[in-house]
Amino acid sequence: MKRFAISLLTLAVLCFSLDAQEKPQVYNMNFDTWSKTSGAWNLYPEKPTAGQKVWDTANHGLSLLGINGTLPEYKHVAVSGQGKAAAKIVSKKVVWAFVAGNLYTGWFGKIVKLSGAELNFGVPFSARPKSLSGYVHYIPAAVDYAREPYLDMKGKTDVGRVEVILTDWEKPYHIVTNYEKFIDGATDPHVIGRAVLDLTKDTGGYIHFDIPIEYRNGKTPTYVVITAAASKFGAFFTGGSGSTLYVDEFRFNY
Repeated sequence: MKRFAISLLTLAVLCFSLDAQEKPQVYNMNFDTWSKTSGAWNLYPEKPTAGQKVWDTANHGLSLLGINGTLPEYKHVAVSGQGKAAAKIVSKKVVWAFVAGNLYTGWFGKIVKLSGAELNFGVPFSARPKSLSGYVHYIPAAVDYAREPYLDMKGKTDVGRVEVILTDWEKPYHIVTNYEKFIDGATDPHVIGRAVLDLTKDTGGYIHFDIPIEYRNGKTPTYVVITAAASKFGAFFTGGSGSTLYVDEFRFNY
């Protein structure tokens, strides 16, 4: 009987291990883990391992002004419980520019010419999930800062966005925002699969989403980029000051 019980335990551990291998997630997709360094909130522990530094934000630049655009939220969460948190993402107009609150898989490089930043998008990932699900609460503001080609957005309701792209890159995607050479998930030939959720109005609280990932070929991904932004066109310095997006409990489904 004892040997039988041990065998069942071994089988259970093996099944769990196989399940974990077949259904990989990105670290901290539930947004429960936070730390603070030099005034900037981070989505990883105080002493992270290499595999835990997965998410980043604009906080490293904004914190020099005593500002954070992405913050931990412990009260307004989609799933309550001990140690649970969400991410609160807020767009802000700072002294010289509009900065969209955001978070993304990758890492922040450095500030460039006081108006932009050097960013690296993507973390290694080799699975093909069917969808991305989670919870969002969006509170848009009117667009009060706009640049070409989005000048017609001024005065309109801001738009929030959650997006995931799976790619065949050999390394993370490096950009300097001043030159606006951003990833176009709709046309980039290196994008294997993509899912997008645009938020065009106040959701009135948390809503659950489950967006299917549409694959363009049968390739195995090498990198994944997950982004959430309080202002969809924030990369082009366009959006509404005060637009707020709460995100919680993201998960890949297989």
